[in-house]
Amino acid sequence: MALAGMAVLLFGSCEKTKSYSELLNEEEHAVNWFLADREIVPYVPEDSVFVTGENAPFYKMDEDGNVYMQVINRGDMTDRPEKGQTVIFRYMTRNIKDLYNGLPAPWIGNANDLSYVSDSFIYGNTAIPSTTVWGEGLQLPLGYVGYNSEVNLVIKSPMGMPEEMTSCLPYFYKIKYFKAEY
Repeated sequence: MALAGMAVLLFGSCEKTKSYSELLNEEEHAVNWFLADREIVPYVPEDSVFVTGENAPFYKMDEDGNVYMQVINRGDMTDRPEKGQTVIFRYMTRNIKDLYNGLPAPWIGNANDLSYVSDSFIYGNTAIPSTTVWGEGLQLPLGYVGYNSEVNLVIKSPMGMPEEMTSCLPYFYKIKYFKAEY
C-alpha cells in the first residue's frame, strides 16, 4: 500500500514537469505560430539591403533560425557600431509562448518611458556579464544596421537571456539602437 502511494506521488510529480525537449518543442510551436501570418525571407540579403518598414518581411538571421529580424529603419549606415563599442538600446518585449497559450503577455521594457534608464552592451563581446545578460540575439542586427536604427526581433531561447535559455522562452522585441556619447 505504501509503495503504491509512493508510485502515485512519483508519477504525479513527473507529469507536472516537462523535459527540456518538450519545452523546446513548445517554443518551436509558439514561434511558428507567431511567424505564420508574416512574410519570412529565409536568408539575409547578400548586399544587406533589407526591405524596411512596418510591413517589411522578417529575415532569418542565423542558420538555426533562432533569430528573425524585421528592419523598421536601417539607421545611419555611415555610422555603424564597431566591436568593443558600447551600444545603448531601448526596447519593449513580449513573451511569445504566453501569447501562443492565450495568457497575458504585457509589453515590458524601457522604450515608452524616458524616465527609465537605457540599457547597453559592448558590441561583439560575449564574455562580460553586463553584456551576456542580454544574450547574443540582441547584438546580431548590428552587423547589418547602423546607429539610430529600429528593428523588430523574434529571439528563441538559445540566443536570448540566460533565464530564457533554461525555460525555453521565445520573445518578440522592438528595439532602437543608439551610439553611446561620452
